[in-house]
Amino acid sequence: MPSYIVTCEEGRLTGSQKSQIAEAVTRAHGDATGAPYYFVRITFNEVKPGNYFLGGTPLDSDQIFVHGSIREGRPTEMKDTLMACLAADVAIASQMQPNCVWVYLSEIPPNQMIEFGRVLPLHGKEAEWSAALPQAEKMRLDKIGIRKEVAA
Repeated sequence: MPSYIVTCEEGRLTGSQKSQIAEAVTRAHGDATGAPYYFVRITFNEVKPGNYFLGGTPLDSDQIFVHGSIREGRPTEMKDTLMACLAADVAIASQMQPNCVWVYLSEIPPNQMIEFGRVLPLHGKEAEWSAALPQAEKMRLDKIGIRKEVAA
């Protein structure tokens, strides 16, 4: 499922900011694509000062890079919306200017990924895929992470 790596300089983000970014990325992905929130993984990669280069020189500005690997097959408009939300929401959570958040999406064919012991579903088939999981696994996943609000 979607895997996001958030890269920044070591010590740039507080624990609270990391939590806010993780929630923002999870919500942006789930809301834009319709995928369950528990599909989304976020890893923080903190780089020591002097170990990140841009244009062949050490990065000397405040930047955050969000690299997402997602299943291919989604419409361009959906991916555009997702990237815009990721950039805006990560900027807010990190208290950074929006032009300092760079977002990259890479697509992987679903049939080249296995999670929970099963090949991943095509876009739009997440509900059927999730419904076929063993009951114990569904119950475990239902307890993970943030909840989607149900509209009245």
